[in-house]
Amino acid sequence: MSENQLKNAQTDYSYTGKLQINVTSTLGMIPIQGATVSISYKGVPDVTIERINTNSSGQTDEIELPSPPPEYSMEPMEEQPYSEYNIQVAAPGYEPILVSGTEILPGVTAVQPIRLTPLETAPSNEEVIVIPDHTLFGEYPPKIPEDEIKPTNESGEIVLSRVVIPEYVVVHDGVPDDPTAPNYYVKYRDYIKNVVSSEIYATWPESSIYANTLAIMSFTLNRVYTEWYRNKGYDFTITSSTAYDQKWMRGRNVYENIDQIVDSVFANFLSRPGVRQPILTSYCDGRRVTCDGLSQWGSRYLGDEGYSAIDIIHYYYGSDMYINTADSIAGVPSSWPGYDLTIGSSGEKVRQMQQQLNRIARNYPAIPTVSVDGIYGPGTAEAVRTFQGIFDLPQTGVVDYPTWYSISNIYVGVSRISEPG
Repeated sequence: MSENQLKNAQTDYSYTGKLQINVTSTLGMIPIQGATVSISYKGVPDVTIERINTNSSGQTDEIELPSPPPEYSMEPMEEQPYSEYNIQVAAPGYEPILVSGTEILPGVTAVQPIRLTPLETAPSNEEVIVIPDHTLFGEYPPKIPEDEIKPTNESGEIVLSRVVIPEYVVVHDGVPDDPTAPNYYVKYRDYIKNVVSSEIYATWPESSIYANTLAIMSFTLNRVYTEWYRNKGYDFTITSSTAYDQKWMRGRNVYENIDQIVDSVFANFLSRPGVRQPILTSYCDGRRVTCDGLSQWGSRYLGDEGYSAIDIIHYYYGSDMYINTADSIAGVPSSWPGYDLTIGSSGEKVRQMQQQLNRIARNYPAIPTVSVDGIYGPGTAEAVRTFQGIFDLPQTGVVDYPTWYSISNIYVGVSRISEPG
């Protein structure tokens, strides 16, 4: 490989973004320590530019990688606004994997999840995952228009009696009537983080990301609530087709700021007065495709002008659209107490959280074990702080809403022998 070829692979990459790789086993939520991670430019796959190993939490250090300038992702333009990397991961006893096309944006941290399959349950050839173009950069079919409120009085139709945040959604990775497209069980929050990272850029203003996240969650929960595809005889919740639903990309990276926003608001959706179901919120890029709902590029401009998330929602959907919260969250042992747990807190909720942290620490030994005494002392705060650092939460040492449900989510994950696949 010549020096010129290497330079061509990083043309205009005068900025940097960060990347962290998280490696776990497909059999249970077991972090894989000592996995070897090799990183190369997608355009120069044979030249390794970084080689690092995972720690006891299955994670690499954050590394800085070249990326294009931020203005590329702030306006629709022909230049690709992200750099792309190949990531190869190998660990003794596991099938190796190659992820091609991890997207690095300037000034934000990309988080690349990797799940390795034990050799006893898989052939020893390398698994390959190819991440397609971002929806704002590649060519994808426009959404087929639909009514934002679905009729629910047809005979025999299954409709949930209340809005529940599901633990999993089943994603059909293709158009609805393609029987060859596989179905994937995906944790709801992971699904939303993936779609947001696939549909908009993490470099955008926080209010713009939040508004788009609300639209994506509301769209998804309408599909869940109305059992839209099951009522048509299918065995999945939603598709990855932009013509029918929204883009989900198997195995793609997400971004730390999107991760944190989704963890903070994952139980929310958009409502109209007197309508029980979450609104099927249409949205489009606003440039190549226009629609009656939210314009993705337009939401970016409004965010830059100081619009809040609800201002952006009202701008596109009308002033009677409001943010609602689901009645129930599936798959959690106990609901959030309604207030932050911090040093000085005590009681049963603290005890439950301590028990869950200790179970998580068996898989993630960097987390110190704590006394299960129902008293939130400095040791519990340190264990919480370590947990937050591993799972991309602000390291406050306080169990707030997103931390409570992240602890619950990881506790359920490590308690299972294996996850649906």
